Amino acid sequence: MARMIDALELRAGMRVLEIGTGTGFNAAVLARIAGAGRVVSVERDAVAAGWARTALEASGSDVRVVIGDGAGGYAPGSPYERVIATASVHDIPYAWIEQTRPGGLLVIPLAPTIHPEWPLAVLTVHPDGTASGRCVGTAPFMPLDTASGPSLCVDKAEERWERAGRPDPDRYGITVTPEGQAIWLDAPEHPVAP
Repeated sequence: MARMIDALELRAGMRVLEIGTGTGFNAAVLARIAGAGRVVSVERDAVAAGWARTALEASGSDVRVVIGDGAGGYAPGSPYERVIATASVHDIPYAWIEQTRPGGLLVIPLAPTIHPEWPLAVLTVHPDGTASGRCVGTAPFMPLDTASGPSLCVDKAEERWERAGRPDPDRYGITVTPEGQAIWLDAPEHPVAP
């Protein structure tokens, strides 16, 4: 989590969307940096959200915890300067891009679709509504969509990774547009089939 928060380049006064509240610990750290009332955290599980709210209130952290599907983000709190997910995704939901200001950053753990070590992507949102960036290491997290099991995904990713010559995670990048996403190796001109 510390590596992800560092990659987020968060500063005081920024609005943050966190996908996956969990215990609320990460949201509390984000609020400590960004400031009171600057963090919205979306949690799918109502019971977990309740426990997180209780823990956040007890710690004095002013975080808005919303129950919902994190894939949709939380439009009423947008635009955000930063988005961080504590769940891995196969495809980055475009709603996260739409809800982030141009110049804003997203820190997203990717499911092992192109690399078996669960790459961590850091993307910048552009004024044209697209986002792009590179992977900065690894961050294995439970999938956002728990219905998609990781074992088959990891096997296929390992095959692709082997065929590509076993490149380090930081050689991969990603571009997200309203039409979908493209993963690439070294440069956008070298797309990788998912």
